[in-house]
Amino acid sequence: MQEGIYLWQGDITTLRCRAIVNAANSQMLGCFCPNHGCIDNAIHTYAGVQLRAACADLMEKQGHEEEIGRAKITPAFNLPCDCILHTVGPIVSGWLTRKDKELLASCYRSCLELADQNNIKSVAFCCISTGEFHFPNDKAAQVAVSTVKDYKEQTNSEIEVIFNVFKDIDLQIYRDILR
Repeated sequence: MQEGIYLWQGDITTLRCRAIVNAANSQMLGCFCPNHGCIDNAIHTYAGVQLRAACADLMEKQGHEEEIGRAKITPAFNLPCDCILHTVGPIVSGWLTRKDKELLASCYRSCLELADQNNIKSVAFCCISTGEFHFPNDKAAQVAVSTVKDYKEQTNSEIEVIFNVFKDIDLQIYRDILR
C-alpha cells in the first residue's frame, strides 16, 4: 500500500479520525427513509439532529441543491471524528459512462481539497455512490484509489486517507487494487 493510504473494514461512524466522508443526497439533509441502511442515514443518525440543522443552514444560504462532485464541511457533533465532508455522488442508471467516472473522481478530489483547505490531516472515505446510487463497486474503487493517489502525488499532500469499507466484497476489491 502507498504511504498514507489505509484500508479499514467497519462502521465509519465509529472512526476516530479528523474527518469522515458522507455520501449525501443533493438536498444534503440526510436520508428521508426511516431505518434505511444507507451511509447518509447512519451518519445523520449517530451525529444527531444538530447535523441536519447545520446542513439545512448551509443549504439555505446556498439557495440550491448541492451539485454532484462538490463537497461541504460540517462539524461531526456526536461522532468521534471532528468533522464530516459531505459529497453527492453520481447516480448510475444503465451503462456506466465516462461522465459518471469523472463525477465520482470529482467527489474524491473535492473532499481532499476541502480537507487540505481546512488543515485536516486524515480523512475516511466511504464507498461513494456504490449503494443506492448503483455505481459498480469495482469501478468505483478503481476511481477512488487512482484519484486519491493522483491527488497526493500532484499536490504533495500529506493527508492520510482511509478507505472505509463495510461489505466483505468491497474489502476484497480494495485489497486487490491497493496491493
